[in-house]
Amino acid sequence: MAAEDALKPFSRRVDPAALGYGLVAFMSLTMSQAEPESVHEGLLALPEVVEVHYTTGDADLLAHVVAKDTTDLHRITKAILAIDGVDRTSTAISLAEVIPYRPRSLLHRLANG
Repeated sequence: MAAEDALKPFSRRVDPAALGYGLVAFMSLTMSQAEPESVHEGLLALPEVVEVHYTTGDADLLAHVVAKDTTDLHRITKAILAIDGVDRTSTAISLAEVIPYRPRSLLHRLANG
């Protein structure tokens, strides 16, 4: 990895809960393999989708989603299901963050050899 790629955007530090988006959910998405671009574009159009990863296993993608409440999450889920190429979703709502995002531990390990 190039050193200039090590620092990510400042927006990574923004707390969605402080903006009124206190509900965190993780959605497993099954998609049509024929239309990945439309799925990517559709997810990018939803600001509540804050992160997406390709995965192995039963689902194709794992989306980190934030919402105001369960009613808002339902709206977001319907919007995701309306994206061409999304076949199915399965949602897990986060009850509490146990270990926050913590790259500092990696930096300490690298610095100390």
